[in-house]
Amino acid sequence: MAWGENGVEFKRNLFCQAILSGELKMSVACRQFQISRPTGYEWLSRYKKDGLVGLVNRSSSRLTQANKTPTDIEDCIILTKMEYKYFGPDKIYIKLRERYPNIEWPQTTTIYNILKKNGLVQPRRLRRLLATVNKNLQSSERPNDVWCMDFKGWHMTSDQVKFDPFTLTDHESRYLIRCNKLKSNNTEHVWSVLETAFREYALPNFIRSDNGPPFATCCPGRLSKLSIMLIKAGITPQWIEPGNPQENGRHERMHLTMKQEGFVLGTSLKEQIEIMDEFIEYYNFERPHEALNQKTPGSIYVPSNRVWTGKLNPVEYSSEYKAALVKSCGKAFWKGSEIYVSRVLEGERVGIKETEKGFEMYYATMFLGIITKDFKLDVARRKTRNCVPKVKEG
Repeated sequence: MAWGENGVEFKRNLFCQAILSGELKMSVACRQFQISRPTGYEWLSRYKKDGLVGLVNRSSSRLTQANKTPTDIEDCIILTKMEYKYFGPDKIYIKLRERYPNIEWPQTTTIYNILKKNGLVQPRRLRRLLATVNKNLQSSERPNDVWCMDFKGWHMTSDQVKFDPFTLTDHESRYLIRCNKLKSNNTEHVWSVLETAFREYALPNFIRSDNGPPFATCCPGRLSKLSIMLIKAGITPQWIEPGNPQENGRHERMHLTMKQEGFVLGTSLKEQIEIMDEFIEYYNFERPHEALNQKTPGSIYVPSNRVWTGKLNPVEYSSEYKAALVKSCGKAFWKGSEIYVSRVLEGERVGIKETEKGFEMYYATMFLGIITKDFKLDVARRKTRNCVPKVKEG
């Protein structure tokens, strides 16, 4: 007999009626309905006691839970959290023990689970394990030594569009090169803006950014598709250390000026773009800059003499390096073995050279890691704090 989910109670009723009417004996009925004798007796007992209601499916979960925290204890924990809204599980545990020393309170893990169940905690986001980089930030002495790029913190326009323009400045002169709202904040659209800037002002030596996409990844050397394109254009990418926006302070100060002097408004997207064009003119040619001896950025900045040819040149290595191609799987073939590097570097050539520390791998001048004896790439990464539960405010 097929036992589908629908009509189970009906078939159980047929079983009980066959037994009670004397039509079938228990053993015969159990064989026909393909159930065990204990199950048959259970159904019959439930039918005699509760009728058809007794044949309805019942929950299979246990009636009691082992080591379940009593309700009054949970309520006390929640009330303490509401009283001390910035307290986490550790502090709540200490506070409860101080107030009620004769009660055996659950440990901090249980307290955290109780708070989480009631929506009073949320996990803190894990920091990305970024690779360390082999260069200090390059200082600038003249225009085009270093350019800086970032996305301005967003706001919502009156027509409900997220406005977070891509900005590009010259580090030495503070000249605002670009301030554009992109269709998408990805490699393709950022590169499009950069390339137009290269054609107009030629190439800088370095471009500095933070570690967000598309500027950096968790790839060895923090390389991204965008930074690889910069390297092949003849520009060295730089990344500030996470959590240190002051390392790109001149660029961030421009963003603050944009906000403080009333160029960030809740207008429509079209109007906001027009206002940004006005800000570029104002910031570069009207507003004197104290750090420039009250001169304007536009009076100091001059284009670079490194003309942009429009070509991305492949990376070349000197004779001290052994070049290896990174295949589509992200692996480079070296000494008869495959070494996983990163899929970000697919189709690119990396350089391997022997040093006192071992065999080091580079992409152009960017250090990627050391090759271990078992042919793995040992990448030095920044230390990061543990993911600790973050307690919500009230």
